[in-house]
Amino acid sequence: MGRFANLGRALAFALAMSPAAASAREPGFVPPDQSEASLILPDPPTEGSPTQQAELAVLHAIEAQRTPQQAEAARADSEVRNVFLFKPVFGEAFTPANLPLTAALTERVIADAGINAGAVKHTFNRKRPYAADPTLHPACATTPKENSYPSSHSASGWLLGLTLVEMVPEQREAVLARAADYAHNRMVCGAHYPSDVEAGRALAYEVHGVMMQNPAYRAELAAARAELRKALNLPETAQ
Repeated sequence: MGRFANLGRALAFALAMSPAAASAREPGFVPPDQSEASLILPDPPTEGSPTQQAELAVLHAIEAQRTPQQAEAARADSEVRNVFLFKPVFGEAFTPANLPLTAALTERVIADAGINAGAVKHTFNRKRPYAADPTLHPACATTPKENSYPSSHSASGWLLGLTLVEMVPEQREAVLARAADYAHNRMVCGAHYPSDVEAGRALAYEVHGVMMQNPAYRAELAAARAELRKALNLPETAQ
């Protein structure tokens, strides 16, 4: 990436972190200036490029095959921005009432996903696919904002999933499969390009790596892990 591109990203980051922007959302454990997410992510495909056209073709194919049930599931996922989107993995005991420490920890995790994704969104100002191609028929709520890249839903789902894997490694495959499905539903919605969704996943892995170095996160994680494992009738440590 060239020097001027990095300067442009730095300027966009400064704008995103202005007092007015920062007051809307406070980071939980990893402010964007501690993460290199804005640097590790590639630029999104430019509008009108062959890559963008190929991505739009993928979205048209998903739309053509989308069933009413899939559309409804995608809409439901679009409205859930908390750790309890993983209830299908963990069952009826996985509720806010049973898991106050887990709920509190993961709200801070979601804040990190949102604020880090938001800083990068502000850099690129990518149009949503339905704005670039009005022949698409999104199944979920739309926005006029040019904030498609990266997908913050995808970043949230993956970062929550990585946190849960630290807590219940026995369910790693099921948790990550649910995170992947949650992210894919952004394309079923018609709300994001494939590259938006992939960028959300990459951002989550980057933020999680930084988060694991934070003693406050590790302390809250340990308490939430004990709470969750007790609620699920699991031994204190994974076997």
